[in-house]
Amino acid sequence: MIEQSILEITSELSTANNIVIVPHKGPDGDAIGSSLGLYHFLKGKGHFVNVIAPNDYPDFLKWLPGQENILNFEKCQEDCKKLILEADIIFTLDFNVLSRAGDMHTTLEEAEATFIMIDHHPEPADYADHIYSDTTMSSTCQMVYQFIEKLRAVKSITPEIATCLYTGIMTDTGSFRFRSTTSTTHRVIAALIDKGADNTLIHQMIYDTYSANRMQLLGVALQNLRVNKELRTAYITLSQEELDTNNFKKGDTEGFVNYGLALEGIIFAAIFIEHKADGIIKMSLRSKGSFSVNDFSRAHFEGGGHVNAAGGKSDLSLEDTVIKFNSVLNKYSEQLKG
Repeated sequence: MIEQSILEITSELSTANNIVIVPHKGPDGDAIGSSLGLYHFLKGKGHFVNVIAPNDYPDFLKWLPGQENILNFEKCQEDCKKLILEADIIFTLDFNVLSRAGDMHTTLEEAEATFIMIDHHPEPADYADHIYSDTTMSSTCQMVYQFIEKLRAVKSITPEIATCLYTGIMTDTGSFRFRSTTSTTHRVIAALIDKGADNTLIHQMIYDTYSANRMQLLGVALQNLRVNKELRTAYITLSQEELDTNNFKKGDTEGFVNYGLALEGIIFAAIFIEHKADGIIKMSLRSKGSFSVNDFSRAHFEGGGHVNAAGGKSDLSLEDTVIKFNSVLNKYSEQLKG
C-alpha cells in the first residue's frame, strides 16, 4: 500500500463515523480474525463500527472477543442493508471480488462509501478506492497488523486485537506450516504474543475442542479416504447422508483435507462435500511444493485461492464430481509425478 493511500486513509479515518467491515461468505479463521481485529482497533479510535458477515461461521470461532457483535446478513438483511448504505467507509477483508460476499454483493455495489480492500488472494477486482493486496502475505490478519503498523498505531493493539489477529494467522498458515509463513510472519506473531495473545489457549480453542459428532465425522471421512499413489494424490468424500447422520455443523470439516496431504508421498489432496440444499459439491484443495491448486481449481471447478490452498465447487453429483476429478487429474500426471 503506497504512502499516498495511507495519508488519504488516515485523513478519512479522522472524520468518518460509520464504518462497516465485511468478510467473505463462509468466513474462516482469517476472515473472522481480521474483521474482529480491525473492529476492535477502529472502536478504540472512537468510530461506530459494525462487522457484517454474509452468513454464519464455525462454532470453533465463536469464543473470539467481540464475535457476539457480528451481524449475520442472512438473518437481518434490512438492518444490515441500512448500515451498509449509510456507511462512510467499508472495509472488505480476505476477499477481492464482491461476488465473494454472497447475497450482500448487490447492496455493496449500491453503497457510496469509500471502499478499502485488504486481501492476499490473486487477481483483485478494481471496486475499492484503496487496495492493499499482497499475494505473498501469509494471511489477511498479518496484513491488518501491517496496516495498523503503516498507520503508526501499533501501540494501540490490545490483547483482544492480538488474539483475533493471531488466530487468523495461525489458521491460514496451518499452524505456521505453509510456505507463506515467512520470517516476517513470525516477527508479527512474536509482537502479538507480546501484546497479549495467549498462543497456547488459542491453539486449544481452535484445534482441541472437537465435539463427539465432529470426531465421528472425521472417522467417516478417513474411512472414505482414497489414494492414487501413482499421481501422489489423495481425496476424501462426504455425502449429505453422512453429514446428517453425524449432526454436521458449519466448520466441522475444517482441516479434514490436511489428513490426506499428511500421507507419505502425497503432494495433492482434496475433499468433496455434498451440500444438497445448495445443489453443489463443495471442494477444498491442498498441495505441497509447486503444484498449484489455485490453477487447478480455476480451470476445472469454478474456484481459486492460493498456490497451495484453494476451494472450488461442482454442480454434478458427488459420484460424477469424483469421476470428473480423476479424469482431469490425468492431465496433470507430469506435474504430479515430477
